[in-house]
Amino acid sequence: MTITIREGRPEDLHAILGMLDSSVEWLVSQGRTEQWGTKPLSQHEKTVRAVAGAMDEGATYIAEVDGVPAASLTLTDGPGSYLSHLPPPGEPERYIHWLASDRRFKGRGAGSALLAHAAETTRRAGIGLLRVDCYAGGDRKLVAYYEANGFTPTHTYTHGPEAWPGQVLARRLD
Repeated sequence: MTITIREGRPEDLHAILGMLDSSVEWLVSQGRTEQWGTKPLSQHEKTVRAVAGAMDEGATYIAEVDGVPAASLTLTDGPGSYLSHLPPPGEPERYIHWLASDRRFKGRGAGSALLAHAAETTRRAGIGLLRVDCYAGGDRKLVAYYEANGFTPTHTYTHGPEAWPGQVLARRLD
């Protein structure tokens, strides 16, 4: 098994949405519908616009396992507007958006390879802070995943009328 990372292109949007849909399907199969609900994210116009917007704003990376797109993330210069109430970090940063993997590749390290690539790309740009936010409800497995990849929880937040629980995490790179 070989993992390679390449820059994403606009035509990768469909594959990225497929990865997100795969994640929703897997979460539903686990009875864990609080994070993204039960409907494929590709059917949410707002989500499709948000993913495409992040791709336009930042740099998208695709991890391929033996040549097949397996995971993706996008790096931008800051968090989404839904986190505008959080204090700014006070320094330049890179921010991870839309980390997702095709669940057929679960456990093969594609997501962790992308996180390592994001850290190295950020470090090479001379930036010492990499941040991400994620769903923090239920068993907090997603928070633990980021912690296992070198991130430390910094701020909790809730989003929307359903008070969706979120966690911001940071990784120092200097």
